[in-house]
Amino acid sequence: MTQLQLARWVALMYCGVSLLASAATAADAPFRPETGKFPPLEKAYSYRGELVFVDHANRRGSLRVAGEGMYFRNPPHPFAMLPCGIVRYHGAPADLRDIPLGSVLHVRAFLPPDPKISAVPVLPVNNREKTSGYSGQGIAPAENHVLLLEDEPSYCLREGKVWKLKEINISNRRGMIVASRELRSGGDGKATEETMTFDAATRIWRGRELLGIEDLIADGVWPDAGKKSLDGQEVLLGITWKPTTGDVFTRFHISDIWLDETALQRAAQQQTETHKAFIRSRWMPAWIDDVEYGKFGRATVTATLFGGMDPSLYADFQKGGPAMMNAAENTLKHLGGNYGPSHMASRGSLLEVAKATDEVPLGSSGVQIRFETDLIIEGLRPGRVVRVCPGSWPQVNLPREEFLGDGNPDDRFPTPAIFPKY
Repeated sequence: MTQLQLARWVALMYCGVSLLASAATAADAPFRPETGKFPPLEKAYSYRGELVFVDHANRRGSLRVAGEGMYFRNPPHPFAMLPCGIVRYHGAPADLRDIPLGSVLHVRAFLPPDPKISAVPVLPVNNREKTSGYSGQGIAPAENHVLLLEDEPSYCLREGKVWKLKEINISNRRGMIVASRELRSGGDGKATEETMTFDAATRIWRGRELLGIEDLIADGVWPDAGKKSLDGQEVLLGITWKPTTGDVFTRFHISDIWLDETALQRAAQQQTETHKAFIRSRWMPAWIDDVEYGKFGRATVTATLFGGMDPSLYADFQKGGPAMMNAAENTLKHLGGNYGPSHMASRGSLLEVAKATDEVPLGSSGVQIRFETDLIIEGLRPGRVVRVCPGSWPQVNLPREEFLGDGNPDDRFPTPAIFPKY
């Protein structure tokens, strides 16, 4: 099995659903998740848009959502990741800080689980049905708490799709490509052609090479000028948005083209290593299923580790091994981290590490741990979010914006006041 095939398999396992499971349509009723439960992907509302702002420390940002009207007029729409929400970039696990601004992302989102502590504005439940001037309908859905956020290649890998290039029209190292996103196994009759721009800054990945437009022209693959049929060449695309000429208000731009599996495999491997190092320094997020209290501060905590990580991270949790568990906020920020996460954390050992054998919902790893400690802290209660660190991971101090000193959500940097009022 190649690395890319493994990435596809892992992506499907994270989702816990078959390729036949579809996102919600505008006709479905908005769904509000319950605290401490993984929401069903099939009840999520689906949309896509350009990433225009990121507050990585609070796992939130803003997207310019594609609606029915003039895309460039659409104001940024705030979103927040659910505690168990998964980010994927280049077919690999990611954090919001890894995704470049301008990337067009696919979203699966819900209403805020608890509007009172939402890190972004809470909107009327029917907000996706409202029309906003020239922007049209659907640019500010109330479903702004995200379970799955993925770039174009990640989305295609999960759905078993590819882009088929039909025609290129080029002049002076820039131009347009006509393509359609279709099932890799064969057309389903639902694919529609889309015209996207490219320019000299578009990156083309072939095997271990990074190419430019001029390289494909020199090889005779693309013409120096004019039109050429590309005969349905199968590729994966990175998509962004740039202002365009000709009074075209919704035309996306190609930032990257991956010509073969080796090229994307390398991108996925690099992103995976970046994310593994990040999680080991910030600890694995989870939430608590149950707490059995003993005497004199002793307790046994049962928790489910969140999904979307590389399998090697879960393998670091070993029965009998030492571990630490610290309380966290819904943005996954550590609480009481002034002297590092380990300063306030409960220390103990892993009594059990169990892997679920049935279908695992998106957001869950299916890995449940039982952790025994002789000093339980206040934040370790059923339904609460925590961070867990096996004994083999490094102990570091976190930057000030990544922890809450006294556990008060108002300690966020910056506060929700930065977002527009609706």
